Amino acid sequence: MSLSSLSIKRPVLATVFSLVILLFGAIGMTYLGVREFPSVDPPIISVRTSYPGANSDVIETQITEPLEQSINGIPGIRTLTSSSSQGSSRVTVEFELSVDLETAANDVRDKVSQAQRYLPRDCDPPTVSKADADASPIMFIAVKSAKRSLLELSEIAELTFKEQLQTISGVSSISIWGDKRYAMRIWLDPVKLAGYQMTPLDVRNAILRENVELPAGSIEGNSTELTIRALGLMTTAEEFNSLILKQSGEQLIRVRDIGRAEIGPEDIRGIMKMNGIPMVGTVIIPQPGANHIDIVDDVYDRLEYIKKDLPDDVEIEIGFDNTDYIRTSIKEVQTTIYLAFFLVVVIIFVFLRDWRTTVLPILVIPVSLVGSFFIMYIAGFTINVLTLLAIVLSIGLVVDDAIVMMENIYVKIEQGMSPREAGIKGANEIFFAIIATTITLIAVFFPIVFLEGMTGRLFREFSIVIAGAVGISSFVALTLTPMLSTKILKTRHKRSKAYNASEKFFVKLNSTYQNSLNSFLKKKYISLIILLSSGVFIYFLWKIIPAEMAPMEDRSQLNINITTPEGSTYEYNFDYVEEVNDVVNRLVPEAEKVTAMVRGSWAFVRIVLVDPSERERSQQEIAAQLTAELRKMTKARASVIQQSTFGGRRAGLPIQYVLQAPTIEKLREILPEFMAKVQDNPIFEMADVNLKFTKPELQIEIDRDKANLLGVSTQNIGQTLQLALSGQRFGYFIMNGKQYQILGELARQDRNKPLDLKSLYVRNNSGEMVQLDNFVSLKESTAPPQLYRYNRFVSATVSSGLAEGRTISEGLAEMDKIAAEVLDDTFRTALAGDSKDFMESSSSLMFAFLLAIVLIFLVLSAQFESFKDPIIVMMTVPLALTGAMFFMWYFNVTMNIFSQIGIIMLIGLVSKNGILIVEFANQRKEAGMSKFDAIKFASAARFRPILMTSLSTVLGILPLAMGLGEGAQSRVAMGIAVVGGLTISTFLTLYVVPGIYLFISSETKSIKDESKSPEKNKPAYH
Repeated sequence: MSLSSLSIKRPVLATVFSLVILLFGAIGMTYLGVREFPSVDPPIISVRTSYPGANSDVIETQITEPLEQSINGIPGIRTLTSSSSQGSSRVTVEFELSVDLETAANDVRDKVSQAQRYLPRDCDPPTVSKADADASPIMFIAVKSAKRSLLELSEIAELTFKEQLQTISGVSSISIWGDKRYAMRIWLDPVKLAGYQMTPLDVRNAILRENVELPAGSIEGNSTELTIRALGLMTTAEEFNSLILKQSGEQLIRVRDIGRAEIGPEDIRGIMKMNGIPMVGTVIIPQPGANHIDIVDDVYDRLEYIKKDLPDDVEIEIGFDNTDYIRTSIKEVQTTIYLAFFLVVVIIFVFLRDWRTTVLPILVIPVSLVGSFFIMYIAGFTINVLTLLAIVLSIGLVVDDAIVMMENIYVKIEQGMSPREAGIKGANEIFFAIIATTITLIAVFFPIVFLEGMTGRLFREFSIVIAGAVGISSFVALTLTPMLSTKILKTRHKRSKAYNASEKFFVKLNSTYQNSLNSFLKKKYISLIILLSSGVFIYFLWKIIPAEMAPMEDRSQLNINITTPEGSTYEYNFDYVEEVNDVVNRLVPEAEKVTAMVRGSWAFVRIVLVDPSERERSQQEIAAQLTAELRKMTKARASVIQQSTFGGRRAGLPIQYVLQAPTIEKLREILPEFMAKVQDNPIFEMADVNLKFTKPELQIEIDRDKANLLGVSTQNIGQTLQLALSGQRFGYFIMNGKQYQILGELARQDRNKPLDLKSLYVRNNSGEMVQLDNFVSLKESTAPPQLYRYNRFVSATVSSGLAEGRTISEGLAEMDKIAAEVLDDTFRTALAGDSKDFMESSSSLMFAFLLAIVLIFLVLSAQFESFKDPIIVMMTVPLALTGAMFFMWYFNVTMNIFSQIGIIMLIGLVSKNGILIVEFANQRKEAGMSKFDAIKFASAARFRPILMTSLSTVLGILPLAMGLGEGAQSRVAMGIAVVGGLTISTFLTLYVVPGIYLFISSETKSIKDESKSPEKNKPAYH
């Protein structure tokens, strides 16, 4: 007894099946988290080490190299990159997606602690953090006040905001932009120091000696104990100014005699402004893979509490919140679901023109869709754009089986059978075809589960949700639909006028199709011509449709990254950023908030635009205009960056091409030629390389013989320069219960020209003062400000934007050409960022496509028990590809992840139509018809169900192709590919499949002795 017969005989059982699916689905739905895309961030661990005053060469050889050497032994590393710059080393370890973040962090910590004994003694210990060093923040909260200084605001941001927000789960770190942390600044005057026979080293030693508090024990009497505290710490600028440094004779020399102490900011070379007002900002950086929406919801909750504790004059303002975009795009997809549902209902009603028959297939939709939420829950997925897209696409798919089942039973009732008999007979006839189409559809999505890397992660959720919905729908179509058909459907002897009028149209449509099919089958060779020409068509379209990772979406945000000339001062950079800010204010009236930040030589401007619905220009158009305008400003380089669809982690330019060389000298030789070719190429714009050799450097050469004669050691010279010029920490002081740094150096006016160095004094081993001029000479040269390594090789990354209308695939092909011309065999090249993700995804999608075709062929062969029939069915695939690619070419859609997934989906969708025709024709042949009559009869009988299921699928997907609302660009790509493929292939399938059937299928179906088989109606599996 088949499942359908059982359901017809036991209607309550069939109803309970569907109710249980609904119940579990509804429970699952309440527990699912919400995010934009499935988590595709690889585990990333950063190791930072600071060594104030050291230049990039020293940092690389003494810190970065030992750390990298140790870390490199950890299994599962995808890339190991580092940058060594003035005063700090940064090593970033990216692991494979399958590695657990906690395990990765522990492995890195172990290796770092092993390497620590090789690092310089006076560098700060390395810090290991579970964060990407380049991660972009997801939310920015500005703290401002009309009355308070930036020092006070920084204190509030640090103590109130940072303390409360960094405990939120999923937050990697809280940074403070424009931070002005308190410090005790000791400004030394070199002339006064020399006059009092002192060096910076003496000042530092005096502070370390006098600013100290040691535990002094306790005294005990008979009944009382007193702990003793020696108050040795200084807390105010006045105490520091009065500190006695030394006594010579009767004279006391204090700090105020050789300079001055004052409370000032630790960082004097940085500022942040929002809409032109200086302020301090708290930014939230998520851990790789964390759920952004959950984090931001928690932040808003905590902000409510924080507001109560804030002084009245302190205001907070949200500078940007990246989850706004995620929330709206998820809402848009939800709206699309309702629209698709409505369109599918309309199309079914138009075809059936009877509410009874329309209700049956529609009942399947809620059961399958709600049921698929339970599958998402079991698999640990989230509600995200891709799982919701899967549900949109399922709406058109899940009704198909029910329509075919109900239509077949209905025809039997119309022929005069009783509903129960028609139900059992009709269900058994179509049972095999439904199972076949379902397994075929699931087989298409199966290969996507095997995809590796980012693509696999992204689309695993998508494919499992669709496969689940289709599986549930076929189960419901085989249980609930036949049972309800026997209860609801009735023979109608009298029809409404509207029905009769429209029936004439459908009958005419059917007879037109039959006549045209007749004449087509007489010239069946045309079907071969159509197939061949579609093959040629696919080849040419494949060549001309450009490829990229994912379409750029309008996220209402732009970043302007500013690269200033090496060696430029903070003031120079600040002026340039102000100019950029003016340009933005002039050209972008759509800007809601403009945040500018300068920190030393690092600067950026971030623009938040009003919602797309409130402006006429798109983000891309604004970016293009800004790029053109900023090109004219030549004091520094500014590049406009738009966040890529999946690369939300790092906002970088799309092309990231890494050159790896055995030595830094080799890179120095070839970079000018390589960059010249990139700059001249019309495909690239705003090209730049991260490795520069232009930082002006002053080298101090020591005449060791003279120094030795005068009794001065190199260590003494080094320490004196370090304390005078590098803003070294002289110790700590306590203020308001918190510990801050004491920083000492020469005042700016005493160290603004090279000659100032020579007038410094050092103390020799017999205690006399010796001027540096006696044994040092100065030499100017240039040095790289930062040294980079990629997978242990010295490297330089060439990054570039793309000219309008160009895509990543073209850009990378061009880079490879330039590399072939310029580089010799000792170089290696690699990709980073979006470029790397693109290359990995495109190769794996091709594999998924081929695997889907092979799998479907094998599944169909097993079902039809023949290797011929599946070939007939598979002939629908090239027709679908032609349709999809023609539409993509016509509507300017690129070949990206979304359109490729759409194309893989098409294989299953269009095979379905072929299966319906071939399976029915085989049944007719078994009943004794000739091959020609069988295929004609099957095509005519299946014409209306095929038209109805295809149209319901097309209309279900149409809202995607129309691309309404935010984040629509990626949905459009998938929608257009599927709609185009289905529309053209449905029309051609109705002719080509019967034509090919006549070529390939045998004249009669060999029938085994059926006298032993009790069920004559059961379709033969042969």
